[in-house]
Amino acid sequence: MLFNSHVFLFVFLPATLLVFFGLGRRGRTREALLSLLAASLVFYGWWSAGYVLLLVASLSFDYLLGSRIASLAATDPRRARWLLTAGLTLDLGLLAYFKYSGFLVENVQALLGTHWNYVPPRLPLAISFYTFQQVAYLVDCYRTAHREPSFLRYGLFVTFFPHEIAGPLVNHREMLPQFAAPDVARPRTERFTVGLTCFFRGLFKKVVVADVVAQFATPVFAAAGQGVPVGLVDGWVGAIAYSLQLYFDFSGYSDMAIGLAWLFNIRLPLNFDTPYRSASIVEFWRRWHISLSRFLRDYLYVALGGNRKGRVRRYVNLMLTMLLGGLWHGAGWNFILWGALHGALLVLTHVWTALRERWGLEPLGQEGRWTRPLAIAATYVAVVVAWVFFRAETLHGALGVLKGMAGLTDAPSGLAFRTVWNDDLSGFFRAATKTAVLFAALPTVFLSSGLHRWMGPHNPALVDDAVQAFPATRWGWKPTPGQVLACAAMAAVAILRLSEVSEFIYYNF
Repeated sequence: MLFNSHVFLFVFLPATLLVFFGLGRRGRTREALLSLLAASLVFYGWWSAGYVLLLVASLSFDYLLGSRIASLAATDPRRARWLLTAGLTLDLGLLAYFKYSGFLVENVQALLGTHWNYVPPRLPLAISFYTFQQVAYLVDCYRTAHREPSFLRYGLFVTFFPHEIAGPLVNHREMLPQFAAPDVARPRTERFTVGLTCFFRGLFKKVVVADVVAQFATPVFAAAGQGVPVGLVDGWVGAIAYSLQLYFDFSGYSDMAIGLAWLFNIRLPLNFDTPYRSASIVEFWRRWHISLSRFLRDYLYVALGGNRKGRVRRYVNLMLTMLLGGLWHGAGWNFILWGALHGALLVLTHVWTALRERWGLEPLGQEGRWTRPLAIAATYVAVVVAWVFFRAETLHGALGVLKGMAGLTDAPSGLAFRTVWNDDLSGFFRAATKTAVLFAALPTVFLSSGLHRWMGPHNPALVDDAVQAFPATRWGWKPTPGQVLACAAMAAVAILRLSEVSEFIYYNF
């Protein structure tokens, strides 16, 4: 079930809200939370009912194991460490089996020249997200000797449907106290209004922007994957269009998740803060997929030694963290190369920053009036080039797009626009509208504000101090219940865009 599907918008969400707050108004908070847990399992099971059992078994095992680890951490740390190792091995082993076994077998066969008839298992939905969340919980049970006493609240922490499928990646320290609040199931008009505003904002990003600009990227990458030469303009249009598609799709889902959670009086962490306005790769990873960056820092980079064991070891740890971060996104060499490229850029940025400090120069990107815009442009280009590996289905396809971007082919340009404009006269306005969306999307990612600044004092997202320190734009909005009508208009456009009736009107009138 997708956030932008009719069954979610018009059946699942209204029914879940009515039951949750109906029970809450009667003072039956525990029953309200139980209904929310049941709804989250239905939401997950809509994709594949069979894997609900795996999800429930996983969270039940980790809840019991976490309780045992916490009870032993103070009295028998050695045994607690063995239990933690066993739990992490099982969690990560399941993730490796479902997500990476096919990739591993394929590469082993290529090395050995064998041909096994191995059919990889179907990948359970969101297994990467709920595995990492539970890994963090087990590690913290060992570190702090603290456990969650309520299985109901722990189950909600893992399965809460707004973040269950596409994040953000939440931490138990942020979520569990919110579910324990005595008034969590009490409806609040302002939160409901603000939550819908954020949801509509994200829905508009996803349906009206991301799905449209994707039509300029798809034909370019499809042609390169089939060995068709890509021209200079097409290469850059395809790569930039994909960078916009990915941002508006992913940040749109994050905005929708934050808005949906706030409808239920729950704050989720901010996941994006205008990342394409970053002046370095280091800053980019503090703004892009913030919840994943935080997890990789706290539970992988720090565990490897962080920056505590010398500068060389720090750079090695950065590379390993980004390699594993790339692999987390998908089982393929293209994701590994994407992670390696970002790791190398992070190392180079830290080396350059250290040299500047030694020479007594200003921090990177802050030397003068035009330095930061130039640094932002250079960072964006580097990110766009790296996205090519992330988007292409094969290395051959990625190299084909990069050759086009470098002007190393003689192929004529026009493929990206020809696919959209290849229609009769009746399709002129549709093609013109899509092209306008593409050209409007690019400056938007540099001029707009993050969700927390856009919402002003009504911000429904959890924001840490590092995010607040980033420079802001003057493009912000402080909505009141009346002003939410502006977002309702955007939502109407987005929802109508999904409707078959509106499609008929759109394409024929």
